[in-house]
Amino acid sequence: MFDKVLVALDFSAHSREILERIPEIPGVKEVVLMHVVDATHPSKKVSIHGPEVGEARIRMAEGREYLERHGREGPVRAGTRVDLITEGSVAGRILAAAWDLGAGLIVLGARGTNPIEEILLGSVSSSVLRQAGAHVLVLRPGGGGQAGGSPPGTAPGLFSRVLVPTDFSTPAGGVVALLRELRGHGEILLLHVVSHAESEAELAELVKDSEARLSALREDLHATGTRVKVRIRVGDPAEMILSVAREDGVSLIAMNAHGKDRVPGHLIGTTTFSVVKGARTPVLVFRTVEKA
Repeated sequence: MFDKVLVALDFSAHSREILERIPEIPGVKEVVLMHVVDATHPSKKVSIHGPEVGEARIRMAEGREYLERHGREGPVRAGTRVDLITEGSVAGRILAAAWDLGAGLIVLGARGTNPIEEILLGSVSSSVLRQAGAHVLVLRPGGGGQAGGSPPGTAPGLFSRVLVPTDFSTPAGGVVALLRELRGHGEILLLHVVSHAESEAELAELVKDSEARLSALREDLHATGTRVKVRIRVGDPAEMILSVAREDGVSLIAMNAHGKDRVPGHLIGTTTFSVVKGARTPVLVFRTVEKA
């Protein structure tokens, strides 16, 4: 699933944290580190970016050496690429590289400076998340399992406590199926949010039905030797997901790109996008293939 991973680095202070978390991803065999030098601004000349490209290549080589030494499941093949663009966008080049490489996972940092909707995510990460056809892992600075993050080097294992929201749709079920196959994770928290009910009686019925469905999923995962807990909440899905993530100190939120809120033509649902923007923990966005 994650055999080949593309890691986009911008050399912010967060970049080192990203490198340190890559070996925690189960099943990684090949990693390509990528940095894009943006020379699209009309006032910038390509020639003045020579030193920046040279520095990037040096730092990427250091990152490659780190990954090759710290693979947790045997040797990790690591490659690098530094792309200089004079047209298009950084996000577009990352997406094109992922496609060319056949990457199953794109890893990004969340570092936003845009004062509008991407303030908590970053415009490049936002664009990649919206358009990627691969799974996407968004990592935040100091993103541990505690509110506000953890000090560098003290964050819990990335897959030590995984929150898996489900609306019981086919795509959401695909996430559970993928996690069942994934080795190396610890505890899983299954969460369903009841977001709408016309009456107290209907709410009680929906909660009861959710309990039964979550119990079935829990037993299915228990059969694989996975520790599982279940949570049910009532309210706005994104708000409740973020709330449970804080309350339970999860190390990772894993959810499908869309569920019942899917809009035709959109590659990511509003709930998932809101969770990624608001989360203080890493978020793994799966893109599962729906059965016809």
